[in-house]
Amino acid sequence: MQERLLGGLKVRLAGGIDGVGGGDGPVVMLLHGFGAPGDDLVPLADVMDAPRETRWLFPEAPLSLNIGLGDSRAWWIIDFARIQADREAGRIRDLSVEVPQGLALARERFLTFLKELPRQLPINYSKTVIGGFSQGAMLTCDAVLHTDYPFAGLVQLSGNLLAQAVWSPLMPKRKGLSVFQSHGTEDDILPHIGAERLRDALNQAGLAVDWHSFRGGHEIPEPVLQRLGMFITQRLSA
Repeated sequence: MQERLLGGLKVRLAGGIDGVGGGDGPVVMLLHGFGAPGDDLVPLADVMDAPRETRWLFPEAPLSLNIGLGDSRAWWIIDFARIQADREAGRIRDLSVEVPQGLALARERFLTFLKELPRQLPINYSKTVIGGFSQGAMLTCDAVLHTDYPFAGLVQLSGNLLAQAVWSPLMPKRKGLSVFQSHGTEDDILPHIGAERLRDALNQAGLAVDWHSFRGGHEIPEPVLQRLGMFITQRLSA
C-alpha cells in the first residue's frame, strides 16, 4: 500500500501490478464511514475477489474529529447526540427527508476529486466500481447522481436514502447502473428501513439493485464480502 495526495484528498492505494496501485487496471474506489480512520477499509483489498491487476483506492475524509478515538474522520459532521437520543427512545429516524448541512460541501470536495483524479492517475471510469460504507456510501450515491461519469457499478454498504427531494429527480438519468447494496436488519446506526427505501427508489428509477439483507448490525459480514467480490468481478470483467 502507498499513500498519495490526489485531487486534494489523501488516498491509500493497493493492488495493481505492484501491490501499491500501479498500472492501468480497473479500479475499485471505496469511502469509509463517519468516525473511522482513513485506512478503515484498506484490508478489504486483501480479502475480496477482483479481476487481475485491479487497483484499490481508499480516499480519506478531509474532516478530523476530536472524539477520543484516535484518527477519526468524517465527510460531513453529524449529530451523534441526536442519534444516541433516538436510539435510547426507540425512535427510527427517516433520513430521507433530511439534507445534512455539510452535504453540499462534501459533494463539492468529492466531485473536485473525481474531476482531478484522471489528471494524476490513469483511470477509466467505465472500468471503475465506486462506493463506500455508511456515510461513505451515501456520499458516493450523492456524487454518482450528480455526475455523468460512466461508472461500472455503485456499492452501498450500510447506507440509507438521504435527501430524497434532491436525489429522486436525479435517479432516472442513471437508469441501468448496477448497484450492490447490503444492510443489517439490526443496524442501530442507520435503520434497515432507510436502506429499503433507497433500494426501492433506485429500482423504481430503473437502476439494477443487487440487494443483500443480513442479520446483523452496522457492519460488513463475510458473506457480504463474498457476494461483493462476485459483483466487482462481474462488473469489471464486462
